[in-house]
Amino acid sequence: MPRVTNGPATRARRNRILRLAKGYFGNKSRLPHYAREAVERAQKFAYRDRRAEKREYRQLWIVRINAACRPLEITYSRLVQGLKKAGIIIDRKHLSELAINDAPAFEAVVAKAKAAIA
Repeated sequence: MPRVTNGPATRARRNRILRLAKGYFGNKSRLPHYAREAVERAQKFAYRDRRAEKREYRQLWIVRINAACRPLEITYSRLVQGLKKAGIIIDRKHLSELAINDAPAFEAVVAKAKAAIA
């Protein structure tokens, strides 16, 4: 009985890995064994960092809001407390954009937050 190797499926599997490893340095882009290791590692980091990116952006927005609050004599935590008491629902991303691009509007939001605290 002839030996069956299923060559087309094996070649397709190798080519799929090599396509994902295109641009990698040295053997990692040429040999399926090394390419598979490199691709698996890259995908692991990509998965992790898609989640970390969300945390990093939130931290950035908070830092920006806090920096914009300080000259208006209020801290970030007090601002958030005041916004909750005033019933103002605005996420940190848009609050950060307000602080950067529209200072008068941001000052108005801060003033309402201060009034709600007092």
